[in-house]
Amino acid sequence: MKSDIFKRYISEGNIRRVREFVVTEYAVLIAIGIASAFAFGFIQVADEVTEGETHDLDIAILELFRAAGDPSQMIGSFWFREAVRDITALGSVSVLALIVASVVIFLLMTRQAHAALLVAVSVIGGSILSTFLKNFFDRPRPEYSAITEALSASFPSGHAMLSAVTYLTLGALLARLSRRWRVRIFFYGVAIILTVLVGISRVMLGVHYPSDVLAGWALGAAWALGATAVASFLRHRGMV
Repeated sequence: MKSDIFKRYISEGNIRRVREFVVTEYAVLIAIGIASAFAFGFIQVADEVTEGETHDLDIAILELFRAAGDPSQMIGSFWFREAVRDITALGSVSVLALIVASVVIFLLMTRQAHAALLVAVSVIGGSILSTFLKNFFDRPRPEYSAITEALSASFPSGHAMLSAVTYLTLGALLARLSRRWRVRIFFYGVAIILTVLVGISRVMLGVHYPSDVLAGWALGAAWALGATAVASFLRHRGMV
């Protein structure tokens, strides 16, 4: 009798569930740890910016992308400048909203309500946080005639932060669909590349200081990782 009970509890299915639970717990802890590191990085950058210690380096990097003798113009040909503007649009509110809305609708249609909620809460929450921080720090934009018009405060970069939040969240969501590590790396890699390109484009256009973008990346990554970790924890605990 005792032997039968023991065999039932150590069945292959139970062992697999225990293994998945342990792996998930460790993965959540690691994600929260990395998110905390990114959040700390944001705090450090914000402190440096507030004290004005990044100004000289910010200006030096900005001027690398300005035309010689005419700082109002970005370096490169007309087609190059257009390409940079196209890339920066990938982090705009309208483009990100369209992507997120499409993904959420698809997830709802395929009865993946929890995943849809993760994407919606992560992006909307990140957007609210970005707006709050811009108003809080109220840093003026760089003093260049930018190729594209910028209406909000400079720190942190909303494009950089929301790109990180959106693309990293979607990358994590897509990576869950495959058990092959190469496919997962591909999804994470595309998400990171898109995020980096959007941030760099903001500096090249002269609408953000590099420290704005660095802070946006750090906080956006922290927010995406944190939201994904919490959602994974709640899902495996059966709470959502």
